[in-house]
Amino acid sequence: MLMRLPFFKKRPAPPSPAPGFDAPIRPDVPFYAVGDLHGCDALLGTLLDKLEEAGHPDAKLVTVGDYVDRGEQSAAVLRRLCDLQSQAGDNMICLKGNHEDMMLAVLDDPVQAGPRWLRHGGLQTLASFRVPPPIGTTDAQAWITMRDALRDAMTPTLEDWLRALPLSWQTGNVVVTHAGADPAKPIDQQRSQVLLWGHPSFETIPRNDGLWIVHGHTITDTPRAVQGRIATDTGAYATGRLTCALIETESVSFIRA
Repeated sequence: MLMRLPFFKKRPAPPSPAPGFDAPIRPDVPFYAVGDLHGCDALLGTLLDKLEEAGHPDAKLVTVGDYVDRGEQSAAVLRRLCDLQSQAGDNMICLKGNHEDMMLAVLDDPVQAGPRWLRHGGLQTLASFRVPPPIGTTDAQAWITMRDALRDAMTPTLEDWLRALPLSWQTGNVVVTHAGADPAKPIDQQRSQVLLWGHPSFETIPRNDGLWIVHGHTITDTPRAVQGRIATDTGAYATGRLTCALIETESVSFIRA
């Protein structure tokens, strides 16, 4: 007589772990990526001196955006970057950040966009251009007067330069954006809102297309290159530490001012 064996239901195999990111970093050209400046012109000057001393003539210079607001020297930062890029040509790339986007929105519609901008650091930017803010008023004309004074102080050259800033730059399998990218979408299908303000999955889900993303926007205590993401924003306006990454084939190193 055969003994009936108890029936055991086959358990499903445990889910495979999410694949990690293991693509080697391979830019076509070496470059420096400078983190968020936020009105810290003195730190920018110190960093540029260090880069000149490093003596890497083939490296391009890329700034990741957020040049204005919060710090006290936004006007000086914008003027320096605009002048440097006009001299450097293709060897320097300046990207747009969400704070430049807010500033341009104020130039387009000061009544609607002005109050929000001032809450996010625009007061310091106005002060750097010697423009008084319309605090404590909802009068539309006061906001328009502020906008007109800011536009005059900026000059058409600076405003045109800001409006022309791109949202991303790519070399080889390395892409630089201000705030990161949606890991589920190709780079050429990213929404501008995501590139400027970020995506909720950016820091938790690695890309599966082998692209490294260099970014600022989110302050980190320690700059790092991990899982296809290179973070450069060390909160210069609050910490006094401005960071830039030197990105070369299979190599990432950091320089601080």
